[in-house]
Amino acid sequence: MKIFVTGATGYVGTAVVQELISAGHKIVGLTRSENGAAKLKEAGAEVHGGELNDLESIYSGAVAADGVIHLAFNNDFSDFANSLKTDLSVIETIGKALEGTGKPFVTTAHFNGTASDNAVIALGNRGVRSSVVSLAPSVHGIGDKGFVPSLINIAREKGFSAYIDEGSNHWTAIHRLDAARLYRLALEKAPAGTLLDGVADEAVPFRDIATVIGNKLILPVVSISPEKAIEHFGFLGTIASVDIPRSSVQTQELLDWQPIHPSLLDDLENGHYFKY
Repeated sequence: MKIFVTGATGYVGTAVVQELISAGHKIVGLTRSENGAAKLKEAGAEVHGGELNDLESIYSGAVAADGVIHLAFNNDFSDFANSLKTDLSVIETIGKALEGTGKPFVTTAHFNGTASDNAVIALGNRGVRSSVVSLAPSVHGIGDKGFVPSLINIAREKGFSAYIDEGSNHWTAIHRLDAARLYRLALEKAPAGTLLDGVADEAVPFRDIATVIGNKLILPVVSISPEKAIEHFGFLGTIASVDIPRSSVQTQELLDWQPIHPSLLDDLENGHYFKY
């Protein structure tokens, strides 16, 4: 199939593009820069010029494709409401291009239950084989610039690796390459209007994450009080204390998807997170 991919040069997007190409699909990637165009060509994908605010370009890319995977998102947390508004406009535009065709349309949940997620699910009743992938908060692997590198940098700065209270709260995680395969399987066979759980590690104790970080950095591993969480972790203070176990059993059964790449703790033990 000819697949139009937004966010094709991003951390997850590059893995998705390679997964799709390896499975025999033809990729057309959205990019607004010469650097992005060069990356797409190097990967073996075609280039489609445009950006998220260019809805005419989004529409033309979607209408010419056999399916769409929408990964791009403006992660401007200083104006997150506007980022969600832009995302909804992109989804509505792609929905118009695909409506009544039965073609697949896969997106990423940024927060479950947003207008964007609801709009994608609703397309399942309008002749689009739509699905939403809800990824674990930590998508780990080489090139990760998310929560885990932030925790490592905080530990370096503070001189110790911390967890809150007993550190028994749980995080979920998924390897970048397992996530890429999930997107491909969603594209190929997810039923219309489905929400898919992109989770491999269903419940990793936060204390275990802090312990591996401390051991790799040769730093003390220390429990701190909830009152000191924001002071220590900054914007991660709340996330570091929440308990967010999730299961992907239904998604695995539905798509015959099995995570096979290293777990979060194994990936931390591998050492690539600590080379810089």
